Amino acid sequence: MPLADTRPDPAISEALGLLGKDRLLLIVHDGSFPGTAVGDGGRGTPYGAGGDALARFARRLGFTGVQLGPQGQTSAGNASPYDGTLFSRNILSLDLQSLVEEGLLSRATWEQILAGNPRPDGWRVAYEYALRTYGQAAEEIYRRFRETSAASPSGGSNSPGDPNDWALASESRASLAAFRRESAWLRDDALYEALCLEHGTVNWREWPTGGSAAYDKVLCDPPPGAEAGCAGRRAALEAKYPQLLERYALVQWVLLRQHKAFRDRMQALGLKIYGDVQVGFSLRDIWSRQSLLLKDYLLGAPPSRTNREGQPWSYQVLDPAQYLTAEGRPGPVVAFLTERLGKMLDEFDGLRLDHPHGLVCPWVYRADDPDPYHAVQNGARLFAAPDLPHHPTLARYAIVSPGQLNRDRVPYADDWVRDLTPAQEKRYALLVDALVEQARTRGRDRGDILCEVLSTEPLPLSRVRQRHGLGRFRVTQKANLENPADVYRSENASPEDWVMAGNHDTPSIWALARGWQGLETGRKQADYLAWRLGLAAPGALAADYRRLAHAKLAELLLSPARNLMVSFADLFGLEETYNAPGTVNADNWTLRIPPDFGSRHEALSREGRAFNIRAALALALRARPGIGRPDLIGRLEQEAGWVIADQEGTGRP
Repeated sequence: MPLADTRPDPAISEALGLLGKDRLLLIVHDGSFPGTAVGDGGRGTPYGAGGDALARFARRLGFTGVQLGPQGQTSAGNASPYDGTLFSRNILSLDLQSLVEEGLLSRATWEQILAGNPRPDGWRVAYEYALRTYGQAAEEIYRRFRETSAASPSGGSNSPGDPNDWALASESRASLAAFRRESAWLRDDALYEALCLEHGTVNWREWPTGGSAAYDKVLCDPPPGAEAGCAGRRAALEAKYPQLLERYALVQWVLLRQHKAFRDRMQALGLKIYGDVQVGFSLRDIWSRQSLLLKDYLLGAPPSRTNREGQPWSYQVLDPAQYLTAEGRPGPVVAFLTERLGKMLDEFDGLRLDHPHGLVCPWVYRADDPDPYHAVQNGARLFAAPDLPHHPTLARYAIVSPGQLNRDRVPYADDWVRDLTPAQEKRYALLVDALVEQARTRGRDRGDILCEVLSTEPLPLSRVRQRHGLGRFRVTQKANLENPADVYRSENASPEDWVMAGNHDTPSIWALARGWQGLETGRKQADYLAWRLGLAAPGALAADYRRLAHAKLAELLLSPARNLMVSFADLFGLEETYNAPGTVNADNWTLRIPPDFGSRHEALSREGRAFNIRAALALALRARPGIGRPDLIGRLEQEAGWVIADQEGTGRP
């Protein structure tokens, strides 16, 4: 594709600049990337032709980056990327088509995968099918790699231009060997795979504890006195499963290679790639990092305005006693975080912090309570429970004193902690300070760290965030229009914040707007948006869900925030829900961008049924009469082919 076709529309770029917007990110997780007309294996990937096509499309619309989700390996029966592995990448993100072209996968196998895909339309991930077939493809990739390497041990190819050149080249084999040596996490993750095969279950807590398996549950984290036994068992497993371990490493190396190539292509387009630092641990990571975790408490979300029951996530909690050594130097927890974040910062241009409360002021609940909702509703802030009678063991971790608590508030209230000393703030900031230092040494700025702070922000988190000038999230579909000071209203954002109509955990703005139409809720939304956008007559918004949805997206452009996010569902006018939090069903995490997204968006946006960014920019510019530029507004409206509202009577009230 010619370079001119991958540059942002000049009118869009100019309008975004006039409105003070620096960053515009598209939220799309790996599995939701589109397939192509050539074929689809049942699951999306950023690394293939569909990913490149989406990137070029997004860049032309003025997007400056893509926010990916967690990329870890997920398990059968749980497609949530937020329960995936922290270090290993998901095998389902392999671009199999390119491996066919490179000779590591036969065309017959690829065509068989394409033919068997139960969702060839590309609208949903065929999760179970993809898990099975991609696993089989990995077996063939490994077999072909070994065969070709054995056939040419010196690394040469007998025929110039042979597609297997990369696999046979000595530098590729050396690169794989170096990857295995330098990736400390890889050995443990691969061993977990071997032990799952050994014991017939992926849940390490169900593994036997007798005989040769006596050390399996603690293999990576041996208790005192078990070091020699664990070392012997590890050596025995490595001798028993050498090919499995090598295959695991090969797949992870290929994924990293594809990821780096993808990032290079994105940078050439002018797009940044943002990774997602999930707050939870997979079973594999709990097994290998047991000594870093609290044994009797779990991490969750307390009751809030958006979820009054709270959310018992059952995630593990990092042990505060291991943040620092007795001498006050960084301890094992900081070392672990440095390893994890360093890897991500080497592979991404920026990071989204999933629930940064978990790094600053975790809400924890007792693991031994048989009722998880009772437990999470009666939990505590890990560092702000100096004398709570139901949590006596947490007193040892308290940073604040009893006199610094507002006793007339519930422990999960934002103002439960009344004040902090500079020393206490520093203690709360330990892990975020380590993160920021990792980012600084790699040349990132504060705008490259995104804090998913939503409806609640306890004082310690607020102070730590402001300590580094980091922005928070403002999800405008959740705004309380009766409260002018509500945190979700876009006009209350600060320049460093991130505004969005919705994210991966919310309904599509199109579904909401259709549901609001004809209701009192829709009228209130229309009144508010008409005020925000300087429209004299809100009736047109209230009467048409397309205009209401667009107004909700257009108001983001008027926020003081310089950073915007748009979910793929909102961009393409999809009304299906990507993820319904707190539920488990076959559709969660499976919604995808269809393969004909470009032509579909072109047609739907001209009808107002997908996000018409040019129309939104024109309306936002009209709502800022001080900017002027009627020529630019006219050009945007002409190219948009559709207007959001009658322009008569516009102007700020």
